[in-house]
Amino acid sequence: MGKPMDVMDRLTAAQNAHDVDGMVACFHDDYLSEQPLHPARRFVGSAQVRVNWTALLDAIADFHADVLHAADDGDTVFTEVRWTGTKADGTALDDRGVVIMGLRGERFAWGRFYVDEAETSGAGIEAAVRRMAGT
Repeated sequence: MGKPMDVMDRLTAAQNAHDVDGMVACFHDDYLSEQPLHPARRFVGSAQVRVNWTALLDAIADFHADVLHAADDGDTVFTEVRWTGTKADGTALDDRGVVIMGLRGERFAWGRFYVDEAETSGAGIEAAVRRMAGT
């Protein structure tokens, strides 16, 4: 059995090399992707990984992935990521969050993504607490 951090390292290197084939090779054909904060984005299959990342890398020529922190536990790897680049419309990509991936053999069988665009301006913590509290 592989080590989840080794597969995550291969995946990140493939992302940064814009190597979609290398990325897809990190996933099982029946890979399950979930985004708990956006349930409608759930999908099954490495073919959809290919579709998604081909579109992203074609549109974001300078895409770069950084793993800021990582830990693994058995067949699961927990990573804090930051994805940056310049979108096709000229705006900055600055997505940050946590990715949890589960390994089966030498490839990922499932992933849970808690990644979204960073909000770098706007209301502070007090407003966020009021919104959460409904006050």
